Formats: sequence, structure tokens, C-alpha cells
Amino acid sequence: MTAIDVAYESHGPAHLPTVVLTGSLGSTTQMWHPQVAALSHHYRVVAYDTRGHGRSPVPPGPYDVDDLAADLERLLDRLGLSRAHVVGLSLGGLTVMRLAATKPDRVDRAAVLCTAARFAPASAWAERADLVEANGMKSVAQSVVARWFTDAHRRADPDLIAWAEQMLCSIDAVGYAICCRLLASADVSDDLESIRSPLLAIAGADDPATPPVQLQTIVGAVPGARLAVVDGAAHLANLDQPEAVNALLLDHLAGTPRSEGT
Repeated sequence: MTAIDVAYESHGPAHLPTVVLTGSLGSTTQMWHPQVAALSHHYRVVAYDTRGHGRSPVPPGPYDVDDLAADLERLLDRLGLSRAHVVGLSLGGLTVMRLAATKPDRVDRAAVLCTAARFAPASAWAERADLVEANGMKSVAQSVVARWFTDAHRRADPDLIAWAEQMLCSIDAVGYAICCRLLASADVSDDLESIRSPLLAIAGADDPATPPVQLQTIVGAVPGARLAVVDGAAHLANLDQPEAVNALLLDHLAGTPRSEGT
């Protein structure tokens, strides 16, 4: 496990409490624009590109979820933060859960969106990695983005779909494939009962990749966790229904944070 310096962007006044956003497989910091706009009125918002994505380095694989958690912890160190609120979607949700379980003093309040403790079946991720390595990111762009948004949203906003496909195709194919193989083996099921940070799990009601039952499994294992299901949302619920997701995050993050040293 070797942490790297990921690329990040910071929004909002530096003196405010910090919220760190970590995204899905195949995304960059751009996926968080609706949340940055809403949260940065109340928080310093730091969004970063996962290793292998966007402007972050693409170190040689394989990676595992401990590498991703170490990258996030290193980012907190670089920001001079003993801990922060953390929000992760899909692959980012795995990162949040592992860090919250293994380094509880670094995580204040946590939210995970459209994620799972284990992304089965492993064979599907291995096949996608092979496809991308052989044929590039365009070979999966339409099928992946089709799972990110509801049918109704795809019909109503073709510009958003084109933007999402462009974002996905900007990802380094090697980094993407390595992260696909990470998802084939990642499993944080045994971590869940160790999480003590106040946790909100947000599911998209129409998410074909991580349906609400996956988030319910997480909530059932994490003490005191809460589930919210967003109607009319697929896998990128934060973009499918940004106002609903923003309201949920603002309410959750406004809870009384733990004092230093607890």
C-alpha cells in the first residue's frame, strides 16, 4: 500500500469545515459540480480525482481499496486536516467506508451514494477491464453511461449524456481497467460494523448497478446508519436528482460533529 498525491480542487472559504468528495469509476471531479455549488456556501469543498482518473497519476497496478483509502488520508494530511466530512459515490463509497472503518479519527460525518460493500460478480469487472484494454474507453462509453442515468433523464437531456460520455472517454484506459479489477476483488463487508462515523447511505431508486438493497445491507451493518432512497435516480444519483441529493447531504452534514479527540 503506497499512497500517492491525487489531483484535487478546493471551493469555498478555507476557514469553514471541510467536505471531501470522491467519485465513481470513470469520473473526474466534474461529476460533483451540482454538489460543489450547493455545499460550498456552507463548507470548504474538496473534490479529487481517484488514482488512475482525471489529472491524478496512474501508478502501476494492481490497486486495492486500501490504496484508495491511503490516498484519501494522504490528501487530508496535505490539506492540514486531522479529519473531515467525507462523501463517496460508488467506487468512492468503498474508499469512504474503508477509511471510516480503519482510521475512524480521520472521518467526521460520512455519506456514501450508490455503492456496495462488494461489487459482484467479479467476472463482469474482469471482462470490462479486458474490453477497455483491447478497444479503449469508447468501447464501453454508451453502455456505462446508460446505467448512470434514468431512461427519462437520458431522453430529456441529451447534452448531459454527451457530456458524461466525454468525461468517461477522457479517463486513462489503463487506470480505468486497473480500477475495474479492483472492484472485482474489493469487499468491505467485514469493515461495516467497525464504522462509528454518522453515516448516510443514499440509493437511487432506479440504479441498476447498486440498487437500494445494496445500500440497505450497508445500513443494516453500520451502527446508527440511515438510508435515503431517491426517486427518479439511477447510478449517478447526484447528477440525476441533484436537488434531492444536495438537500440530503446538507441535512446530514449539519449534524453536530464530534469534538477533537473523540
